[in-house]
Amino acid sequence: MATAAKITKKSILIVEDDLVIAKLLANRLKRSGYAVQVVGNGSEGVAAIEKKKPDLVLLDIVMPKMDGYMVLQELREKGFLPALPVIVISNSGEPVAIERIRNMGVRDYLIKVNISPGEVLEKVNNVFGNK
Repeated sequence: MATAAKITKKSILIVEDDLVIAKLLANRLKRSGYAVQVVGNGSEGVAAIEKKKPDLVLLDIVMPKMDGYMVLQELREKGFLPALPVIVISNSGEPVAIERIRNMGVRDYLIKVNISPGEVLEKVNNVFGNK
């Protein structure tokens, strides 16, 4: 008797210290069929990436213990970037900050005050080729 192939959900790690934003994003992504894990700072984020090997990371920049720039630098040094899709979600819309982040190998950059969970879902779907 043949068994159906197990369908695995794409996994997303949210690295965000604002729990309200993290929960809003996680709930929207889960409802859309993604497996989601949330961590509250950069050092937990790097550890979760090494352990769980998520398919995509949503990364805040300003966080305690280890900021997003340090996370990106460590991921580059450990060989995760640019292969691992990272979408930065930050409060800063400064062109210098955006250029610095894009040069580190991220896929996209979103400014928190200008986005909704639906727009984040759209960006995630685009990374995975789901329209």
